[in-house]
Amino acid sequence: MIAETVCSAVSAAGLGIAVVTAYRRRFLAAARIAAYSLVPVGLVMTGVVGWLSDTALSPTAWAGFGVLAGAWLLFATTRAVERRRTGAGASAAAETGSIRAGTTAPASSTPALRQGQRKGQAQGQEQSQGKRPASGDDFSDIEAILKKHGI
Repeated sequence: MIAETVCSAVSAAGLGIAVVTAYRRRFLAAARIAAYSLVPVGLVMTGVVGWLSDTALSPTAWAGFGVLAGAWLLFATTRAVERRRTGAGASAAAETGSIRAGTTAPASSTPALRQGQRKGQAQGQEQSQGKRPASGDDFSDIEAILKKHGI
């Protein structure tokens, strides 16, 4: 009951400000203020304000929020334990050498070197010729793309 009265008063004050703003010939701003001031009355008329006030003051609703929080906490705990077990199991299997036959190692994340050249030879030759090293710092592909687009 009090929430509906407060929302109605806020809307009436907002509409009054909108009228004053329209009197000053700022019609766009007045329309925007009127739109914002009609929102609380719309919420009261749809029943959202009543539902929120009933939920906020209801012990059953708060108990329901507590049950939801407990369920989330239980779910998060089981996920953390599962991750720990799979991480510890994989490292223990790798240490003892009991990895299953038929499994493959993941692909390397480092770029492959040119065939026939070793890392030390490639860097030594390119530096002596004054070229840039062919490592991950080479931005020639990106520069070509940018030049293609005129950037």
